[in-house]
Amino acid sequence: MDEPGLDHGLSEAGCELRLRGAWCIDHLERVDRMMAELRVPHDRAVRVDAAGLTRLDSAGVMMLVNRLRALGVVWSNVSLHHFKPAQLTLIHLVADRLDARAGPRRRRRTPLAVLGRSMAGATASLAGQFVFLGRITEALWDLARHPARLRHRELTVQLQSVGLGALPIIMLMTFLVGVVFAYLLGVQVQKFGANIFVVDGIALAVARELSPMLTAILIAGRSGAAFTAQLGAMKVTEEIDAISTLGLSPVQVLVLPRLIAIVIALPLLTFVGDVMGILGGAVVAASQLDVTYYTFFERLKAVLPLETVLFGMYKAPAFAAAIAFIACRNGFAVTRDARSVGAYTTTTVVQGLVAVILINAVFAVLHPEIPR
Repeated sequence: MDEPGLDHGLSEAGCELRLRGAWCIDHLERVDRMMAELRVPHDRAVRVDAAGLTRLDSAGVMMLVNRLRALGVVWSNVSLHHFKPAQLTLIHLVADRLDARAGPRRRRRTPLAVLGRSMAGATASLAGQFVFLGRITEALWDLARHPARLRHRELTVQLQSVGLGALPIIMLMTFLVGVVFAYLLGVQVQKFGANIFVVDGIALAVARELSPMLTAILIAGRSGAAFTAQLGAMKVTEEIDAISTLGLSPVQVLVLPRLIAIVIALPLLTFVGDVMGILGGAVVAASQLDVTYYTFFERLKAVLPLETVLFGMYKAPAFAAAIAFIACRNGFAVTRDARSVGAYTTTTVVQGLVAVILINAVFAVLHPEIPR
Protein backbone atom coordinates (compact mmCIF):
# COMPACT_ATOMS: atom_id res chain seq x y z
CA MET A 1 0.00 0.00 0.00
CA ASP A 2 1.36 3.46 -0.96
CA GLU A 3 2.67 5.70 1.79
CA PRO A 4 0.67 8.92 2.15
CA GLY A 5 2.19 12.18 1.03
CA LEU A 6 1.31 15.87 0.94
CA ASP A 7 2.72 18.66 -1.21
CA HIS A 8 1.56 22.22 -0.82
CA GLY A 9 2.38 25.55 -2.32
CA LEU A 10 1.18 29.15 -2.46
CA SER A 11 0.27 31.17 -5.52
CA GLU A 12 -1.65 34.32 -6.33
CA ALA A 13 -4.80 32.23 -6.68
CA GLY A 14 -4.39 30.78 -3.20
CA CYS A 15 -2.99 27.64 -1.63
CA GLU A 16 -2.80 24.27 -3.39
CA LEU A 17 -2.66 20.93 -1.57
CA ARG A 18 -1.68 17.83 -3.55
CA LEU A 19 -2.54 14.54 -1.87
CA ARG A 20 -0.53 11.40 -2.66
CA GLY A 21 -0.75 7.74 -1.66
CA ALA A 22 -3.18 6.16 0.80
CA TRP A 23 -4.92 8.51 3.21
CA CYS A 24 -6.52 5.89 5.42
CA ILE A 25 -6.60 4.69 9.00
CA ASP A 26 -3.61 2.39 8.45
CA HIS A 27 -1.40 5.47 7.98
CA LEU A 28 -3.26 7.81 10.32
CA GLU A 29 -0.20 8.71 12.40
CA ARG A 30 1.78 9.70 9.30
CA VAL A 31 -1.13 11.74 7.96
CA ASP A 32 -1.49 13.44 11.35
CA ARG A 33 2.17 14.51 11.33
CA MET A 34 1.90 15.90 7.81
CA MET A 35 -1.26 17.84 8.57
CA ALA A 36 0.25 19.21 11.81
CA GLU A 37 3.06 20.78 9.78
CA LEU A 38 0.64 22.36 7.31
CA ARG A 39 0.31 26.15 7.31
CA VAL A 40 -2.44 27.72 5.22
CA PRO A 41 -3.53 31.40 5.24
CA HIS A 42 -7.11 31.38 6.45
CA ASP A 43 -8.17 34.20 4.11
CA ARG A 44 -6.99 32.48 0.92
CA ALA A 45 -8.75 29.99 -1.33
CA VAL A 46 -7.58 26.39 -0.95
CA ARG A 47 -7.35 23.96 -3.88
CA VAL A 48 -7.15 20.27 -2.94
CA ASP A 49 -5.92 18.01 -5.75
CA ALA A 50 -6.31 14.24 -5.46
CA ALA A 51 -4.64 13.24 -8.74
CA GLY A 52 -1.98 11.24 -6.87
CA LEU A 53 -4.36 9.82 -4.26
CA THR A 54 -4.71 6.03 -4.28
CA ARG A 55 -7.01 5.47 -1.32
CA LEU A 56 -9.16 7.59 1.02
CA ASP A 57 -11.34 6.59 3.96
CA SER A 58 -13.30 8.46 6.63
CA ALA A 59 -10.27 8.73 8.96
CA GLY A 60 -8.28 10.55 6.29
CA VAL A 61 -11.21 12.80 5.48
CA MET A 62 -11.68 13.70 9.16
CA MET A 63 -7.99 14.56 9.45
CA LEU A 64 -8.10 16.77 6.35
CA VAL A 65 -11.32 18.60 7.20
CA ASN A 66 -10.52 19.10 10.90
CA ARG A 67 -7.04 20.47 10.15
CA LEU A 68 -8.32 22.95 7.59
CA ARG A 69 -10.98 24.13 10.02
CA ALA A 70 -8.40 24.43 12.81
CA LEU A 71 -6.36 26.72 10.54
CA GLY A 72 -9.40 28.98 10.14
CA VAL A 73 -10.14 28.04 6.54
CA VAL A 74 -13.74 28.65 5.51
CA TRP A 75 -15.03 25.45 3.93
CA SER A 76 -16.77 27.37 1.15
CA ASN A 77 -13.31 28.56 0.02
CA VAL A 78 -12.10 24.96 -0.47
CA SER A 79 -12.27 23.48 -3.98
CA LEU A 80 -11.86 19.74 -4.59
CA HIS A 81 -10.31 18.33 -7.78
CA HIS A 82 -9.73 14.84 -9.22
CA PHE A 83 -11.64 13.11 -6.43
CA LYS A 84 -13.84 10.12 -7.22
CA PRO A 85 -17.61 10.63 -6.80
CA ALA A 86 -17.71 8.34 -3.75
CA GLN A 87 -14.84 10.26 -2.18
CA LEU A 88 -16.56 13.60 -2.80
CA THR A 89 -19.73 12.28 -1.19
CA LEU A 90 -17.77 11.16 1.87
CA ILE A 91 -15.97 14.51 2.18
CA HIS A 92 -19.19 16.53 1.98
CA LEU A 93 -20.90 14.19 4.46
CA VAL A 94 -18.11 14.60 7.03
CA ALA A 95 -18.01 18.38 6.55
CA ASP A 96 -21.79 18.67 6.98
CA ARG A 97 -21.78 16.52 10.12
CA LEU A 98 -19.01 18.60 11.66
CA ASP A 99 -21.00 21.75 10.88
CA ALA A 100 -24.07 20.27 12.56
CA ARG A 101 -22.07 19.23 15.62
CA ALA A 102 -20.51 22.65 16.00
CA GLY A 103 -23.94 24.26 15.78
CA PRO A 104 -24.63 27.99 15.80
CA ARG A 105 -22.76 30.15 18.26
CA ARG A 106 -24.82 30.74 21.35
CA ARG A 107 -25.88 34.32 21.75
CA ARG A 108 -25.10 36.00 25.02
CA ARG A 109 -28.28 36.40 26.99
CA THR A 110 -28.96 39.77 28.56
CA PRO A 111 -30.20 40.06 32.16
CA LEU A 112 -33.61 41.08 30.82
CA ALA A 113 -33.75 37.93 28.67
CA VAL A 114 -32.79 35.79 31.66
CA LEU A 115 -35.50 37.45 33.76
CA GLY A 116 -38.09 36.95 31.02
CA ARG A 117 -37.16 33.30 30.58
CA SER A 118 -37.36 32.76 34.35
CA MET A 119 -40.76 34.44 34.55
CA ALA A 120 -42.06 32.37 31.65
CA GLY A 121 -40.83 29.19 33.32
CA ALA A 122 -42.38 30.15 36.65
CA THR A 123 -45.70 30.98 34.96
CA ALA A 124 -45.74 27.65 33.12
CA SER A 125 -44.92 25.80 36.35
CA LEU A 126 -47.69 27.61 38.23
CA ALA A 127 -50.17 26.82 35.47
CA GLY A 128 -49.15 23.16 35.61
CA GLN A 129 -49.70 23.09 39.36
CA PHE A 130 -53.20 24.50 38.99
CA VAL A 131 -53.97 21.90 36.33
CA PHE A 132 -52.72 19.12 38.59
CA LEU A 133 -54.72 20.53 41.51
CA GLY A 134 -57.81 20.47 39.30
CA ARG A 135 -57.18 16.82 38.41
CA ILE A 136 -56.86 15.93 42.11
CA THR A 137 -60.05 17.84 42.94
CA GLU A 138 -61.91 16.04 40.16
CA ALA A 139 -60.64 12.66 41.40
CA LEU A 140 -61.67 13.48 45.00
CA TRP A 141 -65.15 14.52 43.86
CA ASP A 142 -65.51 11.30 41.88
CA LEU A 143 -64.33 9.30 44.92
CA ALA A 144 -66.86 11.09 47.14
CA ARG A 145 -69.66 10.04 44.77
CA HIS A 146 -68.30 6.50 44.35
CA PRO A 147 -66.48 5.46 47.56
CA ALA A 148 -66.13 1.90 46.30
CA ARG A 149 -63.51 3.10 43.82
CA LEU A 150 -61.01 3.71 46.62
CA ARG A 151 -58.11 1.27 46.26
CA HIS A 152 -57.99 -0.09 49.79
CA ARG A 153 -54.96 -2.32 49.29
CA GLU A 154 -52.84 0.54 47.96
CA LEU A 155 -54.08 2.79 50.77
CA THR A 156 -53.07 0.18 53.36
CA VAL A 157 -49.61 -0.16 51.82
CA GLN A 158 -49.10 3.61 51.86
CA LEU A 159 -50.37 3.91 55.44
CA GLN A 160 -47.86 1.29 56.52
CA SER A 161 -45.06 3.06 54.66
CA VAL A 162 -45.90 6.62 55.72
CA GLY A 163 -47.14 5.85 59.23
CA LEU A 164 -45.57 2.73 60.73
CA GLY A 165 -42.41 3.05 58.66
CA ALA A 166 -41.77 6.58 59.92
CA LEU A 167 -42.71 5.90 63.54
CA PRO A 168 -39.22 4.99 64.86
CA ILE A 169 -37.47 8.05 63.43
CA ILE A 170 -40.30 10.35 64.56
CA MET A 171 -40.15 8.98 68.11
CA LEU A 172 -36.37 9.26 68.29
CA MET A 173 -36.08 12.76 66.86
CA THR A 174 -38.92 14.31 68.87
CA PHE A 175 -37.58 12.72 72.06
CA LEU A 176 -34.13 14.17 71.41
CA VAL A 177 -35.55 17.59 70.58
CA GLY A 178 -37.52 17.52 73.83
CA VAL A 179 -34.34 16.62 75.73
CA VAL A 180 -32.32 19.43 74.14
CA PHE A 181 -35.06 22.04 74.56
CA ALA A 182 -35.65 21.10 78.20
CA TYR A 183 -31.94 21.24 78.96
CA LEU A 184 -31.49 24.68 77.38
CA LEU A 185 -34.63 26.04 79.03
CA GLY A 186 -33.64 24.53 82.36
CA VAL A 187 -30.32 26.37 82.34
CA GLN A 188 -32.24 29.66 82.23
CA VAL A 189 -35.00 28.93 84.76
CA GLN A 190 -32.48 27.61 87.29
CA LYS A 191 -31.03 31.10 87.56
CA PHE A 192 -34.32 32.29 89.07
CA GLY A 193 -35.14 29.17 91.06
CA ALA A 194 -38.20 28.58 88.87
CA ASN A 195 -37.45 25.02 87.83
CA ILE A 196 -41.12 24.05 87.76
CA PHE A 197 -41.81 26.47 84.93
CA VAL A 198 -39.73 24.35 82.59
CA VAL A 199 -42.89 22.26 82.25
CA ASP A 200 -44.79 25.24 80.85
CA GLY A 201 -42.17 25.95 78.21
CA ILE A 202 -41.77 22.33 77.13
CA ALA A 203 -45.52 21.70 76.92
CA LEU A 204 -46.24 24.80 74.87
CA ALA A 205 -43.24 24.55 72.54
CA VAL A 206 -43.50 20.82 71.83
CA ALA A 207 -47.28 20.58 71.39
CA ARG A 208 -47.77 23.82 69.47
CA GLU A 209 -44.65 24.13 67.29
CA LEU A 210 -41.79 21.66 67.63
CA SER A 211 -43.60 18.35 67.23
CA PRO A 212 -45.86 19.36 64.29
CA MET A 213 -43.01 21.10 62.47
CA LEU A 214 -40.38 18.42 63.04
CA THR A 215 -42.77 15.61 62.12
CA ALA A 216 -43.83 17.36 58.91
CA ILE A 217 -40.21 18.09 57.95
CA LEU A 218 -39.20 14.46 58.47
CA ILE A 219 -42.18 13.22 56.46
CA ALA A 220 -41.42 15.71 53.68
CA GLY A 221 -37.87 14.40 53.43
CA ARG A 222 -38.79 10.75 53.83
CA SER A 223 -42.20 10.08 52.30
CA GLY A 224 -42.26 13.09 49.95
CA ALA A 225 -39.02 12.04 48.31
CA ALA A 226 -40.24 8.43 48.16
CA PHE A 227 -43.48 9.47 46.41
CA THR A 228 -41.59 11.43 43.76
CA ALA A 229 -39.06 8.66 43.20
CA GLN A 230 -41.77 6.00 42.90
CA LEU A 231 -43.93 7.97 40.48
CA GLY A 232 -40.87 9.13 38.55
CA ALA A 233 -39.66 5.57 38.10
CA MET A 234 -43.13 4.59 36.89
CA LYS A 235 -43.02 7.50 34.44
CA VAL A 236 -39.64 6.37 33.10
CA THR A 237 -40.80 2.76 32.66
CA GLU A 238 -44.08 3.97 31.06
CA GLU A 239 -46.24 2.31 33.72
CA ILE A 240 -48.30 5.50 34.08
CA ASP A 241 -48.97 5.44 30.33
CA ALA A 242 -50.05 1.82 30.66
CA ILE A 243 -52.53 2.76 33.40
CA SER A 244 -54.00 5.46 31.14
CA THR A 245 -54.19 2.97 28.26
CA LEU A 246 -56.29 0.66 30.45
CA GLY A 247 -58.83 3.47 30.83
CA LEU A 248 -57.93 4.22 34.45
CA SER A 249 -57.08 7.59 35.95
CA PRO A 250 -53.44 7.75 37.12
CA VAL A 251 -54.44 10.39 39.66
CA GLN A 252 -57.12 8.16 41.15
CA VAL A 253 -54.93 5.05 41.11
CA LEU A 254 -51.61 6.53 42.24
CA VAL A 255 -52.15 9.94 43.83
CA LEU A 256 -55.27 9.59 45.97
CA PRO A 257 -54.04 6.61 48.05
CA ARG A 258 -50.84 8.49 48.84
CA LEU A 259 -52.68 11.73 49.60
CA ILE A 260 -55.23 10.09 51.88
CA ALA A 261 -52.58 7.99 53.63
CA ILE A 262 -50.35 10.93 54.49
CA VAL A 263 -53.31 13.08 55.62
CA ILE A 264 -54.38 10.28 58.00
CA ALA A 265 -50.89 9.40 59.22
CA LEU A 266 -49.37 12.82 59.87
CA PRO A 267 -51.77 13.94 62.67
CA LEU A 268 -51.25 10.60 64.43
CA LEU A 269 -47.48 10.89 64.07
CA THR A 270 -47.71 14.45 65.41
CA PHE A 271 -49.48 13.19 68.53
CA VAL A 272 -46.79 10.54 69.02
CA GLY A 273 -44.21 13.30 68.61
CA ASP A 274 -45.99 15.34 71.30
CA VAL A 275 -45.80 12.44 73.73
CA MET A 276 -42.14 11.66 73.02
CA GLY A 277 -41.06 15.31 73.11
CA ILE A 278 -42.75 15.88 76.46
CA LEU A 279 -41.32 12.61 77.75
CA GLY A 280 -37.83 13.74 76.74
CA GLY A 281 -38.39 16.98 78.64
CA ALA A 282 -39.61 15.06 81.68
CA VAL A 283 -36.44 12.95 81.71
CA VAL A 284 -34.24 16.06 81.75
CA ALA A 285 -36.42 17.78 84.35
CA ALA A 286 -36.20 14.78 86.66
CA SER A 287 -32.47 14.21 86.22
CA GLN A 288 -31.18 17.80 86.06
CA LEU A 289 -33.76 20.13 87.59
CA ASP A 290 -35.06 18.13 90.60
CA VAL A 291 -38.58 18.09 89.16
CA THR A 292 -39.96 14.62 89.81
CA TYR A 293 -42.03 12.80 87.24
CA TYR A 294 -45.12 13.12 89.43
CA THR A 295 -44.63 16.86 89.83
CA PHE A 296 -43.89 17.24 86.13
CA PHE A 297 -47.07 15.55 84.96
CA GLU A 298 -49.24 17.20 87.61
CA ARG A 299 -48.00 20.57 86.40
CA LEU A 300 -48.47 19.42 82.79
CA LYS A 301 -52.18 18.77 83.38
CA ALA A 302 -52.57 22.31 84.66
CA VAL A 303 -50.65 24.15 81.91
CA LEU A 304 -51.34 22.13 78.76
CA PRO A 305 -54.96 22.55 77.62
CA LEU A 306 -56.44 20.22 75.06
CA GLU A 307 -56.81 23.12 72.62
CA THR A 308 -53.03 23.50 72.36
CA VAL A 309 -52.57 19.83 71.51
CA LEU A 310 -55.40 19.94 68.99
CA PHE A 311 -53.97 23.10 67.43
CA GLY A 312 -50.72 21.28 66.65
CA MET A 313 -52.61 18.30 65.23
CA TYR A 314 -54.91 20.69 63.35
CA LYS A 315 -51.93 21.95 61.33
CA ALA A 316 -50.81 18.43 60.37
CA PRO A 317 -53.40 17.77 57.62
CA ALA A 318 -52.44 21.04 55.92
CA PHE A 319 -48.77 20.03 56.04
CA ALA A 320 -49.67 16.58 54.73
CA ALA A 321 -51.75 17.84 51.82
CA ALA A 322 -49.00 20.23 50.73
CA ILE A 323 -46.31 17.54 50.94
CA ALA A 324 -48.37 15.00 48.99
CA PHE A 325 -49.33 17.54 46.32
CA ILE A 326 -45.73 18.67 45.78
CA ALA A 327 -44.35 15.13 45.76
CA CYS A 328 -46.92 13.72 43.33
CA ARG A 329 -46.78 16.78 41.07
CA ASN A 330 -43.01 16.47 40.73
CA GLY A 331 -43.31 12.72 40.23
CA PHE A 332 -45.64 13.23 37.26
CA ALA A 333 -43.35 15.96 35.89
CA VAL A 334 -40.39 13.58 35.55
CA THR A 335 -39.15 13.09 32.00
CA ARG A 336 -38.03 9.74 30.65
CA ASP A 337 -34.47 9.69 31.96
CA ALA A 338 -32.92 8.65 35.28
CA ARG A 339 -31.27 12.03 35.90
CA SER A 340 -34.68 13.70 35.91
CA VAL A 341 -35.85 11.39 38.72
CA GLY A 342 -33.02 12.52 40.97
CA ALA A 343 -33.49 16.18 40.11
CA TYR A 344 -37.23 16.18 40.83
CA THR A 345 -36.73 14.17 44.04
CA THR A 346 -34.35 16.85 45.29
CA THR A 347 -36.84 19.53 44.23
CA THR A 348 -39.59 17.79 46.20
CA VAL A 349 -37.58 17.82 49.41
CA VAL A 350 -36.69 21.50 49.08
CA GLN A 351 -40.20 22.61 48.09
CA GLY A 352 -41.73 20.44 50.81
CA LEU A 353 -39.60 22.01 53.54
CA VAL A 354 -40.37 25.52 52.30
CA ALA A 355 -44.10 24.75 52.13
CA VAL A 356 -44.14 23.38 55.69
CA ILE A 357 -42.41 26.46 57.07
CA LEU A 358 -44.69 28.84 55.15
CA ILE A 359 -47.86 27.06 56.25
CA ASN A 360 -46.68 27.04 59.85
CA ALA A 361 -46.02 30.78 59.64
CA VAL A 362 -49.53 31.37 58.30
CA PHE A 363 -51.06 29.40 61.20
CA ALA A 364 -48.93 31.33 63.69
CA VAL A 365 -50.15 34.66 62.28
CA LEU A 366 -53.80 33.60 62.10
CA HIS A 367 -53.83 32.06 65.60
CA PRO A 368 -51.37 34.00 67.77
CA GLU A 369 -53.32 33.52 70.98
CA ILE A 370 -52.24 30.78 73.40
CA PRO A 371 -55.14 29.10 75.26
CA ARG A 372 -54.69 28.69 79.00
